[in-house]
Amino acid sequence: MTKKWPRMIILVDMNAFFAQVEQQDYPYWRNRPIAVTNGRLGSTIITSSYEARAFGVKTGMRLKEAKQLCPELIQAPSRPERYADVSTRIMDALLSITIDVEIASVDEAFIDATACQSLYNGPEHIGLLIKQVISKATGLNCSVGISGDRTTAKYAAKLQKPNGLTIIPPWESEQRLAGEAITELSGINKGIGGFLAKYGVYKCGDMKKIPIGILAKRYGNPGRRIWLMAQGRDPEPVVTTVKDPKTIGHGKVLPPGTRDKIVILTYLQHMSEKVGVRLRRHGFQSQHFFIGLRTPLGWIHTKHKLSNTTDDGAVIYKLCRELLDKHWSGQEVGQVQITANNPTS
Repeated sequence: MTKKWPRMIILVDMNAFFAQVEQQDYPYWRNRPIAVTNGRLGSTIITSSYEARAFGVKTGMRLKEAKQLCPELIQAPSRPERYADVSTRIMDALLSITIDVEIASVDEAFIDATACQSLYNGPEHIGLLIKQVISKATGLNCSVGISGDRTTAKYAAKLQKPNGLTIIPPWESEQRLAGEAITELSGINKGIGGFLAKYGVYKCGDMKKIPIGILAKRYGNPGRRIWLMAQGRDPEPVVTTVKDPKTIGHGKVLPPGTRDKIVILTYLQHMSEKVGVRLRRHGFQSQHFFIGLRTPLGWIHTKHKLSNTTDDGAVIYKLCRELLDKHWSGQEVGQVQITANNPTS
C-alpha cells in the first residue's frame, strides 16, 4: 500500500505555454523553432519553443538577433485571447481531479492533493493523471512537480522540462534542496540573497547557520517563511478560495541594462494582457491603474482614472505607451509593474 503523505502539494507548469499553443494550433510548426512576439509587427520575443531555446533564443531578445542564432526561427504573433481560452480549459481539467486548485497564473497552478490522495494510487498516479487530463483537453504537455510543500513542488517541476514529472517525498525535501543556491528558490531575489550572503548563507543547506529570528527581524513573517522554505518546510497553503482582490497586478524583472524602448514596450504589453486576463477571469473591471518603471534612481510611474471601467489589455497597454512617451527619457529599466486598483464586478 502506498504511504500516505502528511501533505501533498503539486505544481503544474505549462512549458513554454504560448509557444505550445501556437504549435498545437498550427501542426506545421510542431517540433520547429518558433518565437512568439508582441504582435505581427513586433520585434521582441515574449517566449519561444524549446526547439528555439536550444539555439540560445531567449525571452526579451530582439527577433533580428534571434534569427542570427536560429535562421529557421518562425515568428508567431501573440494571441492573448486564445491563450486565455486554453488556460481556462486547463484549469477546468485540473478541477476534474480535485477542487483544491489555486490558479497561480495563466500557465501555472498549485494543487493540494492531501485530501484526495487516498482516491489515487500514489503521487505518480496523480501526476500522470494530471498530464493525461490536460493533454486530452488541450493537446498540450506540462511539467509536474510533487512534494510536501509549495516551494519544493515548484523546484521539482523545473527539474525535468519539458513534459516532466518529478516527485520529491516530503521526508527527502531538505536533503534534495541542501545543495541548491538559495536564489534558485521561487521568491528569493538578489536583494534577499545578498542579505543572506552576509551571514554565510549561499545554499539552502546553509540556512540552519542562522537563527530564524534574523530573517524575521529583517523581513517579518515572509522572513520566517524563507527560513522554512530552504529546509523543504514551506508552510504557505494552497489558496483555493480567493476573496475579491483589492488589486490585480503583474510585474516583471527585465534583463540587466535594458534601455531599448521596444523591449520595454514588449514586456509592458505582455503584462497588460496578463492583467486583462486576470480581470476577466474574476469577472472584474477597473477604472484605476498604476503603471510603473523601476530605474536606478527610483520609480517612474503614473496613476490613471479612466472615464469607464475596462478589462481590456489593449486599453491598459495604451496607458503604458503614454508613460514611456511622456515620462521616460531613456533610463535603464530594471522592472515593470502594472496594477489595476479597486476592481469591481
